Amino acid sequence: MNIFRLTGDLSHLAAIIILLLKIWKTRSCAGISGKSQILFALVFTSRYLDLLTSFISLYNTTMKVIYIGCAYATVYLIYTKFKATYDGNHDTFRVEFLVVPVGGLAFLVNHDFSPLEILWTFSIYLESVAILPQLFMISKTGEAETITTHYLFFLGLYRALYLINWIWRFYFEGFFDMIAIVAGVVQTILYCDFFYLYVTKVLKGKKLSLPA
Repeated sequence: MNIFRLTGDLSHLAAIIILLLKIWKTRSCAGISGKSQILFALVFTSRYLDLLTSFISLYNTTMKVIYIGCAYATVYLIYTKFKATYDGNHDTFRVEFLVVPVGGLAFLVNHDFSPLEILWTFSIYLESVAILPQLFMISKTGEAETITTHYLFFLGLYRALYLINWIWRFYFEGFFDMIAIVAGVVQTILYCDFFYLYVTKVLKGKKLSLPA
């Protein structure tokens, strides 16, 4: 495992922990898109079904279990534990417009037409757009809490580091996965505008705000 994948994994883990701690400590899920969190739970569930069929390493298994567990814990906190604080009026993105096309694409463009491979491909495609309900929610409310922006930053950083990881593996291992790379590029592009606002505003102590 190279340093870019490791730091990517740690950035991803940091994002998840930041979000969970934010919800738990404030006893509120205000400003958090429950729909994005459901999509991420779907991403991890469909991607890590290989936990039932194969073992790669203790690190690999541990991280997969943590991602799945945290994803469902977040969904539980939003829709059950702190449901009264969930802002459903602004979390209105039509997720079926993401899930259905992504599901169709996974059937058409994959490495191998087998159930686990199609589900893995589906998870890669879906992850690239799963953050859209959260970004849409921020655009509707016009602003985001600082802790929420930290969560989004580390989530975007994770994907950017994974792109570097793919480049590293291509040059030093001869490994090339077009599906993962294209999906990663799409996901990173979605974060570009947010990254700019994060650096120019949040890191300078200002509140991130967007035109509603």
